[in-house]
Amino acid sequence: MRIRVSAVQYHLHTIGSFQEFADQVEHYVKLAAEFSAEFVLFPEFMTTQLLSIGDGTGKSLPIHKLPQFTEQYRSLFTSLAQKTGMHLIGGTHVTEKNGQLYNTAHLFYPDGRIGEQSKLHITPTEVNEWNMATGDSFQVFETAKGTIALLTCYDIEFPEIVRIAKARGADVIFCPSCTDDRHGFHRVRYTSHARAIENQVYVVTTGTVGSLPTVDFMRANFGQAAIITPNDIPFPPHGILAEGEINDDMLITADLDLELLYQVREKGSVATWRDRRIDLYTDWK
Repeated sequence: MRIRVSAVQYHLHTIGSFQEFADQVEHYVKLAAEFSAEFVLFPEFMTTQLLSIGDGTGKSLPIHKLPQFTEQYRSLFTSLAQKTGMHLIGGTHVTEKNGQLYNTAHLFYPDGRIGEQSKLHITPTEVNEWNMATGDSFQVFETAKGTIALLTCYDIEFPEIVRIAKARGADVIFCPSCTDDRHGFHRVRYTSHARAIENQVYVVTTGTVGSLPTVDFMRANFGQAAIITPNDIPFPPHGILAEGEINDDMLITADLDLELLYQVREKGSVATWRDRRIDLYTDWK
């Protein structure tokens, strides 16, 4: 089975209304549709662009106001998924539950269903500046094209959770990300390669580009999309099917061949999933 995936290097810039946000999202979705994509990945914190709409006094909205756009955000992506027949991973959006903020990835199915996965590991900025909470559960998502997982940015830096995703059947890890400098970007990028090698899965990742000058902690973005494979024949030697131009407003697309994953797990140069030493160290629970 093959899956065609696209990843959006979403350009953040100041906007004046939700409609401007909707128009930009629809532009990327239509572009992915022109390439016949079946899954489209948007980056983490893409909806912080809505904070730049402001409060009418020239100041941007604070982070705790972002959940007020949740219904509009969900309605927009649900409509686009249904119209195009694609699975849309709408980056992440800040949601509120019982008075607590969560950084939540959303999977919009073509049939109107919505899957959610809150970020499990959150950064000091998310804790100290935005008062966010960690997600308290993890799931994989069944689709007509196979089993996938949504792990956001910092999550991919923890090998245990990707082991769990693979053990539960995920062949593709979608990793929406948002990093403000080269250090953060390369942490996510290098560990994405490590997770693909360790678990013999595909990792699709992307980040925000551009700038929100009026929004605290979103003034700088350093991003690049990549579609990452295990490092084994018959995949590319460098483990990259496609990657974008750093910090450009663009979209990348590639085909994921799931059969190749199954082949290398059985007869590859190495078998990193099969050969783990669970007699010596604790495996996933």
